[in-house]
Formats: sequence, C-alpha cells, structure tokens
Amino acid sequence: MAGTIWTPVLGWVAAIGAAFALAVAAPSESGLLGKLPNFSARRLHDRAPITLPQELPADRTLVIVSFKNSQRDEAQGWIDGLRLQQDPAISWVRLSVLNDPGDESRRRTKEDLLLSRYPAEQDRARTVPLFTEKQAFVRAAGLVDDGHASVMVIDRSGNVLAKAQGPFDEAKAQALRQTIAAPSP
Repeated sequence: MAGTIWTPVLGWVAAIGAAFALAVAAPSESGLLGKLPNFSARRLHDRAPITLPQELPADRTLVIVSFKNSQRDEAQGWIDGLRLQQDPAISWVRLSVLNDPGDESRRRTKEDLLLSRYPAEQDRARTVPLFTEKQAFVRAAGLVDDGHASVMVIDRSGNVLAKAQGPFDEAKAQALRQTIAAPSP
C-alpha cells in the first residue's frame, strides 16, 4: 500500500528533474539563430579598420547583408521599409559580403566599385565590405543561402538575435524592431 502512494510522487519528481535537466542542457536561442566569428574589415567611406562584431555601433545593431550586386534593391527595400534613414533610434550598417580575392589590389578594386555604387556620403559611412568566404559567413549566420539579401539583429558578441531574408516584409520588420528594442539580458 505504501508503494502505491509514493509511485505518483516519485513520477512527478522525476518529471520535474528531467525538465530542469533539459532546460539547463538545451542550446540558447542565440546559438539556434547563428553566431558570427570575429572579422577584420574596413569601413568604406574612410577605409579605417574595424573589427566585427565588437565594433558595431550599438549593443544591438541591424545589419543589412548583401552577397551580390543584384541584391541591392532588396537591401534598399529593407532600408526604405524600416525607414532607417529617418529613424535615428535604430543603429544599422550595410554589410557587403564578398569572396576574398586574395590580394590587396583586388580588394581595393572591389572597394572602388562599391564607392561608385554608393556616391552619397551617408551611404558610404554605413557600408562595410567584408572579404571572406561567402558560404562560411552564410553557415555561421545560420542563413539558408546567399540567394537573397538578409537582415539580422546582431549583438557585439556576434549572436544573431533575429533575422529575415528576401524582400521587405512588414511582419518580419516588426519582429526585427521588437528585437532591437528589447532590453539586453
């Protein structure tokens, strides 16, 4: 008789213990979305060195990523849709991810091409060309592929806190805004 009384209690204690163990052992949300390693890059407008993600302009920065010139309109759609030019509350940068050509003269040529595409000083000041292996960046960021522009909220530790790919979408934009506005843990 005493064994039948304790059986349900022991079952509940075991279930609570298992739930606690899973909560501790489960991966964090940031690990599920992606984590960028450290990158050395140069800002486009003055070619000053920058270390990403540590030197992003805010604790949570909106990063608009393009992998190909053909994605420029998609990226601009996010800039316009989120009204980034008018909203100083959102810190953001445009990241052009380019396959590293291997030598400095070829990097300079690609930077010069970007300078010609973005003649306005305010666009150049927010643009960072990143020379790396595109597919390695895609994997680290937890993206599906490099076929579309991507928008991510990244903290200075490189954690991808939110992301969207493809053309501007108001529902995705709202989720990105909420992530930027959320208090840091």
